[in-house]
Amino acid sequence: MAARIGRAVARGPLNLLLIVVAAMWLVPTFGLFLTSLLPASEISATGWWKVVAQPSIATFDNYSALFDNRDIMSALWVTVQIAVGNTILLVIVASLAGYAFAWLRFPARDWLFVVVIGLLVVPLQVALIPIFSLYNDTGLFDTVLGLVLFHVAFGLPFGIFLMRNFFAGIPRDILESARIDGASELKIFVRLILPLGLPAIASLAIFQFLWTWNDLIVALTFGRDTQPLTVAIFSQTRQFGSNIDLIAPASFLSLAIPLCVFLAFQRYFVQGMLAGSVK
Repeated sequence: MAARIGRAVARGPLNLLLIVVAAMWLVPTFGLFLTSLLPASEISATGWWKVVAQPSIATFDNYSALFDNRDIMSALWVTVQIAVGNTILLVIVASLAGYAFAWLRFPARDWLFVVVIGLLVVPLQVALIPIFSLYNDTGLFDTVLGLVLFHVAFGLPFGIFLMRNFFAGIPRDILESARIDGASELKIFVRLILPLGLPAIASLAIFQFLWTWNDLIVALTFGRDTQPLTVAIFSQTRQFGSNIDLIAPASFLSLAIPLCVFLAFQRYFVQGMLAGSVK
């Protein structure tokens, strides 16, 4: 008991510091939520802290107006299509490629993997103009498919790197036993590799979903009528600088959805981040 008390006292300052840092990170989110509950007449006159002192002024009318706004709801649906579609496609392709690099033998396998590693340092900004021209010629400009393919292309190097490292840590004896039993490579991948690789798959899916959901520059470049939620909020800010009663709930909604996704899969997140680091 004395030892436990001593450890608790020793860790007290560190725990207190972590609580303070966490509270500081949460204050902007908390403030955004309270701002979204303020009536339009109160937003320009006071700050979000008035809701804490006077909770009776809080209202959900801003959210009712948000869900009645066709532009915002259409942008939300486009964002869901892009984020979910490219995440699923990326996970499938990266898992197949990661398995091939980890366990299949083919010519120039190691050199190709070095190329994949090198692509990790290529910024997506250098491809905006060339891909813009390509999309104009192929009819992919201003389409959900075009945005999905762009995000998949720039997410693949990291995805392949992560999946290959995780799959390489699976004991060889498991795969050899499956081959001795007559299982094909496809059956090994579906029945054995994917279930064992769930932590890395979930981690990759979280990364890709969050990155795509919060993207602005790619959507601004390749979207005109096909606008995700970030572009729709940006457009409202540009056109109606004082329209905070719409921008605040839209921003909080844009924040809340990926946060829920992260919390739902957080137990896999740390496991995926350690993929390939420990044999």
